[in-house]
Amino acid sequence: MTERACIRYRLGAVLLCGLGAAACSPAASTAPATAPAPVAASQPHSDSAYIARARADSSTLPYTQADIDFMTGMISHHAQAIDMSRMAPTHGASPAVQTLAERIINAQRDEIRLMQQWLVDRNQPAPEPKAVPMKHKMDGMEHEMWMNGMLTPEQMQALDAARGKDFDRLFLTGMIAHHQGAVQMVTDLFNTEGAANDVLTNKLAQDVQVDQTTEIARMQQMLFQLAVETPSSK
Repeated sequence: MTERACIRYRLGAVLLCGLGAAACSPAASTAPATAPAPVAASQPHSDSAYIARARADSSTLPYTQADIDFMTGMISHHAQAIDMSRMAPTHGASPAVQTLAERIINAQRDEIRLMQQWLVDRNQPAPEPKAVPMKHKMDGMEHEMWMNGMLTPEQMQALDAARGKDFDRLFLTGMIAHHQGAVQMVTDLFNTEGAANDVLTNKLAQDVQVDQTTEIARMQQMLFQLAVETPSSK
């Protein structure tokens, strides 16, 4: 069975047992006793009815610290992708890159809202969408570490300084690595015991994996075409 098929099988299994599952993990005890308040903003995904039902079901299902960390970390991860994409119109990006950047902004902005609401519904801090390193405790000390695929401040400065085809090349190269990091974060979540049993977490992680894997393939083609159109100066 392929990895994508395996993910869809797991999602189906969660949906079948969602209504009857009892909260059994330590983190599940933090779930609110009453149904979460409705979101004031419009639902970000086209399948809003499914999202609403999944959100209600999720309040009764177990979730873990890994789920919380995934949602929190992915908000920051998405925020940097949006920062990168917002440069496209002002940095001489090609029409194809501008179209891609706009799509990334729209999709990831909506997912950020969904992840923030997920955290709020579980009485967890919902961070603002800012590209910041994650904090980890090791040997009693707190350390900061950039998540998989995120650009360093120096790389972001280089992207901001580029124009035209140089911007396109750095944007595509950086965003491919950025997307690959997000896909790895999903893989790590699914490989964590007890994680991603929450319906909404499972669906969002699956969407990130499928959508960003598709975009990686598209950006690789765009990068190849750019190389063909820009012969080496050697």
